[in-house]
Amino acid sequence: MAASSITIRPSAIEIARAAAAAIPSEVSTRPLLGILGVVTGAGVVTLTSRMISLGLADFRGLHGFGYDESAWIGTAFDAGLMFIGPLIVYLGGLMGPRRILLTAAALFTVLFIFLPFAHSYSLAIAMVLLGGLTSGTFYPLTLTFALRNIPLRYLPFTLALYATFVDGAVNIAPSLYGWYRDHLSSNWMFWNSALITPLMMTCIYYGIPKTNSAKESGKAPSFAGFLYASSGLAMLLVACEQGERLDWWRSGVFNALFVVGVFFLLCALVQRLCGPNPLVALPYLLKWNTMLLGLLLFWFRFTLCTTIILVPQALAIRGFEPDQIGPAIIWSAVPLIPLAFTAALLLQRKFDSRLLLAIGLGCTGFAALLNSQYSSMWAAENFYRSELLTGIGQAFAFIGLVGCIVLQALFAGALAKPEWVLTFSAFFHTIRIFGGTAGAIYMGHFLAQREKLHSNLLGLHVSGGNWITGQNIHAMTGGLYPKSPGIVAAGGRAVDLIAARVRLQAYSLSIIDGFLLIAWSCVCALILVALLRRSPLDYGDLSALQKMQASAKESK
Repeated sequence: MAASSITIRPSAIEIARAAAAAIPSEVSTRPLLGILGVVTGAGVVTLTSRMISLGLADFRGLHGFGYDESAWIGTAFDAGLMFIGPLIVYLGGLMGPRRILLTAAALFTVLFIFLPFAHSYSLAIAMVLLGGLTSGTFYPLTLTFALRNIPLRYLPFTLALYATFVDGAVNIAPSLYGWYRDHLSSNWMFWNSALITPLMMTCIYYGIPKTNSAKESGKAPSFAGFLYASSGLAMLLVACEQGERLDWWRSGVFNALFVVGVFFLLCALVQRLCGPNPLVALPYLLKWNTMLLGLLLFWFRFTLCTTIILVPQALAIRGFEPDQIGPAIIWSAVPLIPLAFTAALLLQRKFDSRLLLAIGLGCTGFAALLNSQYSSMWAAENFYRSELLTGIGQAFAFIGLVGCIVLQALFAGALAKPEWVLTFSAFFHTIRIFGGTAGAIYMGHFLAQREKLHSNLLGLHVSGGNWITGQNIHAMTGGLYPKSPGIVAAGGRAVDLIAARVRLQAYSLSIIDGFLLIAWSCVCALILVALLRRSPLDYGDLSALQKMQASAKESK
């Protein structure tokens, strides 16, 4: 591209040149390995979280844990992820990403190798919590490393690789866990991550250069402020995850977690107002596009409920196992690799990332409308077409969203100061965790309330005095009598079967409502996309400017 072909405002040119100068123009073996390492780490976290949720029932039965006890296992992992999010700003600013990632990955590997042998409930909770703390460092440091080390012309393909690892982990987890359980052992829900993490460590060791420890200059950063914020967010996350099971405000545990979490956040705010922290730049986040992109990330995580909650539950109420549910979900991952790199090529050819995000949300919303035709007779095969469209939508939306976030970081000057890029990464890490958790919690609460409503409405037509109900009960009683100990037992079994049919139809109607909710949420997200401001330059222009800058340096 010739220099004269880029006709933009001078201010935008200066911003683009500054962004191009901050990122290397040539890529070598070491940065490529670093990219692969941090992207693999993000995929490992996603896969581990899904594996724990899928295999929790088997893990509970294998170790003899009760239902209420085991409900805290997945929450402990998520609490660790959330706790380390704000704290990683402090650690990353003092130690650098390489040392943190290698140490955390080594501990994570050891924990998940021995976690299946933890037959004590307290020990299992402690190991899962530590696993969340260590693996929680992978996500925020991924964006930090990508912004500071990847040449701009390779950035779209890095986003494609990132989408493939993260989104693919969500969609392939049911099939993978089902295969492990049937052919190896359910313990591989942990050993799978322990096997991948050493490969990630190798890439990080050779791909991320060593950095010197931060020298103390000026006022020392406040560890207490980070500790307050991390503790407050973690407690609020735990309260939200356990709220439905504990019956929300009627539970003393929920009230205690919520009040203490809010108290810790207020303490963090007071600490921040009394003494500004040199590693935190909260005013830097107060930008129009940054706030909108945070909302869009929150919304996008909610749309993932289609493949994480709705489709699995739609098949689970029919008695399907994970290996039978997997073929429906995996269709979302089938087009992921070619579509992700197609989206990367479009971004490199000056395609607007906002439009890519809008196309993805549109496909996801239309797929949800197709799924709203669901009935209780559907099997996995009935979801193939809609899940394929969902995979297309999620791939485009994910890359478009992350592409917008990266452009916003570049043109908002995140690379100018280390504390800005760390704060930016930690902000979106926190939104990602809360968005996924809040979306799953709300969808579960929504389905439970809609099921109660539909059960009540359907029950109005299945009353004891209704002649149709009576005729069905008598017919079923006659059919069940030969295999029952008596006429009374046969009548009771007939009533139970009628009630089961009502519950099945109520669940089916609530799942249809869930699909419609996803469709409308995509419409709302499209409105937010329309409010995003266009970046001064796109990936194609930035790559061209970076190449020209590199050529100018060589000529000198």
